[in-house]
Amino acid sequence: MVVSSRTPIRSIGFFLLIISIVVFALFPFVQMLSTSLKYPRDWGNPSLIPERINTSAYKELLGIGQPEPDMAAVPESVRNLLAESEITDEQREQILSRYVDTGDVFPFLRYFRNSLVLSSIAAFLSVSFAIFGAYSFSRLQYKGRGYVQRGVLMVYMFGGILLLIPLYKVAVGIGLLSTPTGTFAALLIVYMVQTLPVSLYMLGNYFRTIPFSIEEAALIDGLSRFQTIRRIIIPLSIGAIATVYIYSFMIAWNEYLFASVFLKSFQDIYTLPLGLRALFTSKNAIWDRIMSASMLTSLPVIVMFMAVQKRLVGGLSAGGVKE
Repeated sequence: MVVSSRTPIRSIGFFLLIISIVVFALFPFVQMLSTSLKYPRDWGNPSLIPERINTSAYKELLGIGQPEPDMAAVPESVRNLLAESEITDEQREQILSRYVDTGDVFPFLRYFRNSLVLSSIAAFLSVSFAIFGAYSFSRLQYKGRGYVQRGVLMVYMFGGILLLIPLYKVAVGIGLLSTPTGTFAALLIVYMVQTLPVSLYMLGNYFRTIPFSIEEAALIDGLSRFQTIRRIIIPLSIGAIATVYIYSFMIAWNEYLFASVFLKSFQDIYTLPLGLRALFTSKNAIWDRIMSASMLTSLPVIVMFMAVQKRLVGGLSAGGVKE
């Protein structure tokens, strides 16, 4: 038996390949961060290190430091009213806030909140339904199970553009798109349907790796199927569930096609992809503002991945039972 050893040349070549892939993947983010921290006069500088750090775009997007009111636009009668001593500071700020020019202000926090709420709920519902569906695919025997399992994956044979018009007509027909709440609910259902098939597939494959003898012992002890899922399957599958949740969250977080059609009549519930597109095509398209918004948009997925990366290494069922 010949044992092949890795030569130093192969090791160096493999190391250089990994470094090249990492640099290729991280360079767009480094370029984006660099541009977001540069002053306008420094945008033409090819160096990734800004000459001076500019954080004004981040402060504007996060609402740090409110814009000053235009006193020239304040009527004389209002100025006289503000000069009266009976008016409190809070009342004075409320009056002056009406004369603040918000034409150049990008409502990043509103779009961020809309995307966060929509993506979080869609991912949670997708994972919740997928846990029970994947358990039935991997553990239960019933007529037509194979057809149902294959039929779920057939959804991915059709592109989103083919389903856009039928889903839009259905939502209009039942009156969901007539109000912001109904439109939000319709888009939530679309995102859940988009992510549910792959969630079922991923969790179903993982549930099959859990030894059935653990469930058998729980059933013998008197636990029901639902109790077995809650006390045995879910704790042993935290890593897989977290992975599926992040995947579903990313799909909903970055989705643009359905959002651009469903939300076109309600700008107040725009998601971040729509907001960034509107900012890029507006008269206020400033590079540091666009790049700052893009950097802040990527943070939730990065933070979420780093928070659960320890659980993504593998399942917790290894060694749980001795076969």
